[in-house]
Amino acid sequence: MKIYLAIPFFLLAYLMTLTTTAQTDAFYHPEATTVDYGNLDNWAAHPNKRDNADRIPATDGLAPKNLKADVFFIHPTIYTKKGRRLPWNPSIQDSVLNEQVDNSTILFQASAFNAAGRVFAPRYRQAHLSAYTTADSLGSKKAFAFAYADVKKAFEHYLTYYNNGRPVIIASHSQGTTHAGPLIKEFFDGTQLQQQLVVAYLIGLPVPKDYFNSIYPCEDESGLNCTISWRTFKRDFAPEDSPLGDDILVTNPLNWKLDTTYVHKNFNKGAVIRDFGRVLRKRVDAQVHNGILWASKPRFPWSFLLRRKNYHIADINFYYMNIRENARLRVDKWLEARN
Repeated sequence: MKIYLAIPFFLLAYLMTLTTTAQTDAFYHPEATTVDYGNLDNWAAHPNKRDNADRIPATDGLAPKNLKADVFFIHPTIYTKKGRRLPWNPSIQDSVLNEQVDNSTILFQASAFNAAGRVFAPRYRQAHLSAYTTADSLGSKKAFAFAYADVKKAFEHYLTYYNNGRPVIIASHSQGTTHAGPLIKEFFDGTQLQQQLVVAYLIGLPVPKDYFNSIYPCEDESGLNCTISWRTFKRDFAPEDSPLGDDILVTNPLNWKLDTTYVHKNFNKGAVIRDFGRVLRKRVDAQVHNGILWASKPRFPWSFLLRRKNYHIADINFYYMNIRENARLRVDKWLEARN
């Protein structure tokens, strides 16, 4: 039951709703080169530059830079380009893709954590979306390994030059969680660094409750050195070909518990969906159910167009303000415990 992060080939029904790109034999592996994470251009978010992770929804304000904790955010798959003869992993200097990353996941996901700590989000040569569904398992494994090598190098750079014993949150979504799991195993699980781990938000992929050896699921809103995860689907929908069951970690982001208690949308402090200038309060409910998170179809502008039953793309957006408040609370608790 520990394969979902170690062998990341189960990205749920969400990926089935997307059009697969070129034939798998059209992909090729790029030449291995080293990314210089001393260059701020190779960070989508960094406290030494102004970026979209600094922004606060529905305000003109920016997050402070003098916070006492850090957030290492690993973004999801944005590389979905169509065509033939594509690299499994894009260039780190792909300006079009980098702009897409900045204006989507960095703005609408990474920024949710900027009240808790300084946000570090590396650019990395992510695997193409097709790596999750291709029959070419060897090509897929190489693509994910190539991407993880960048994430690992960026984290090592962060530890060497910026951490200095500070508490850190690991946050990820989708492909980001594919890489965050092994990263936590390698650097935190059972190591001295584990005590600096405030919490890990491993969102968007199935994470077994026993995936780590000495890092356990969070059981309430203020637990430390623990893990959180969920995958969001429409109420009464059970995805096919997706890991289900009580052994999968599912945290309710409206009460931060693991039980199946239904939590009304009135406890949702705000979703941030299409318009970053607007916080939509009390729109989305939540309930843990059989290895996934159920949510009733929310009401927001143009929501009548929402037909899909897999809400994967909005895992963070639906619960944005609750995540924001919770991350800050856990950092406060970590600092209180250490002081």
